[in-house]
Order: sequence, then C-alpha cells, then structure tokens
Amino acid sequence: MTASTLEGAYAANRANAELAARMAAGHGDRHRAAADRALATPSRRLLAFDGRGSGRAAEVFGDLAHADRVAVLVPGSDTSLDTYERFRTAAAALHSGLTRPARGGTDTDTGSGTGARGGTGTGTGTDTGTAVVAWLGYTTPATVSTTAITPDRADEAAPDLREFVRGLRGVTGPDSRITLLCHSYGSVVCGRAADGLDVDDLVLLGSPGTGADSAAELRTRARVWAARGGDDWVAEVPHTDVDVFGTTVGFGTDPVSRAFGARVFSAGDGGHSDYFRPGSVCLANLVRIVLGETSEVTHA
Repeated sequence: MTASTLEGAYAANRANAELAARMAAGHGDRHRAAADRALATPSRRLLAFDGRGSGRAAEVFGDLAHADRVAVLVPGSDTSLDTYERFRTAAAALHSGLTRPARGGTDTDTGSGTGARGGTGTGTGTDTGTAVVAWLGYTTPATVSTTAITPDRADEAAPDLREFVRGLRGVTGPDSRITLLCHSYGSVVCGRAADGLDVDDLVLLGSPGTGADSAAELRTRARVWAARGGDDWVAEVPHTDVDVFGTTVGFGTDPVSRAFGARVFSAGDGGHSDYFRPGSVCLANLVRIVLGETSEVTHA
C-alpha cells in the first residue's frame, strides 16, 4: 500500500464492512450488524476490515498520507467488533489531543520546531502532520480466561503487528516517526513483536508485563515508556512467569518497576480504562510523547 492507494483501500474496506453488516443482519445478529454498518459509513477510513469471528479492523484518524507523526493503538482483552466503539473512542480522543488548535511548543527530537509537514507547531488550525491508527488486528483474549494469562494470543498477533507497521512505512515513508501505544494485554503483543519492530517509541499502559525481564530484553531501538493509573486493578496482578506443563503463565517484570528500566511517566489517578480520557494527565503525556515533546512529559 502507498499514499496514492489509500483512498481506494478505504473504500474497499468500507464495502467489505457493508457486506458484513448485511450478512450479520441476515443471521439475526443485530448488534454486529449495527457495528459493521457504522464502520461502513463514508467518513470512516479503514485500512483493514475482517468481519469473521470476533472481527478485526484498522481505522485511521487524520491524514495518514501526509503524516510525519503516527500513533498506533494496540488494544487489550475483550476488544472485538462488538465492543469496538470504546476502542475507537480512545483513538479519537488521542487524535483530538494531537490536533487541537493553537498547540504551542516545539519538537524536541529534531530541534527544528517543526511539528508537522508544512507547519511550525506553533500556529493555529488543525495539524495535518499527525495521524492515529486504531489497530484491532488480532483476536484478543477474554479478561476472565486462561488465554489472558498466557502469551499465546500475543505470539499469534506479533507477526501481524510487525507486518502492519512495515505497511505503514510504505505509506508515510522512512522519515515518519511511529509511536506504538499498547494497552493491557496489548502490551504483551507489543513485547512479543518488539524485536525488529520499526517504531520510535513504545508505550506500555496498564501492562501486566511484556514477557521480558527488562526493557533492554525487548531488543528494540525504540524508547520504551510505561505508566499505570493510581486506580488500575492491574497493579494487583502478580508479576511473574512460570512454566505450567509446558505453557508459560504470567508476563514477568512489572514495566513500571525500576528493575524493568522503562521511562515511567505519570498516568494520574485513573483506572484501567482511563488512559485516553480527555483532559487526563495521561492523555496529555501521550500527546507529548507522540509529538516528540519528551522534555514536557511529567514523570511519576
């Protein structure tokens, strides 16, 4: 896929979603039919869509063809086409934070003060140099299930995530900066995919662990960040991994611990579902990370 073929891909995937909606309605599944139909509306930008099973989709917010800052959200447990709206809400909130009018500040990665192609980062209007992608590209586990405490689903998803990021590079070019924002079990997926994953920042939110004992063990060139809200139940999850009859259970070292070695930042007092809440400390920090304003990130 290239920038010139994006519109064709969006249209084709909307058509697939419309067909899936009709099929779901024909089988009496009104809830799925409504979810698919919403994805088929003309305003939606779908990089991918698959209505089979729990469903998969990748949706773009912003002008991906001209973005030099791209954020990819990787969801955790219990995310499917049936629950997609709450995941979409998180992506939309991040995009709104990135594109709000009159953003001040400069890009501390380059020192140039350029936060978007054709802009300075200090003017008014919408920043067309950023895009957000909601990547529901794997079959997520149920929160209350054995699959949620093993890396099996993450191992299945990791090659697809690597391939998806490679595809993004084909659209945005090698000079764009990509941030991966990985929530809950999604951080296990990102941990499994990290080695060889072409991203600049890897952010672990409400993570039960990555399967690695340290950020260095992820073998990524990306800066590794981690945060956990003050009221997140995942803090009570034991951070260990054990072999049970040949199956690994648990995900190892706590990513917000000093031993892990990530850049730990403040997520405020929110719970497990609050990392992208508008107006929150965490969302403000995520915006800063994506924009490269790393000196402005507040730390826990």
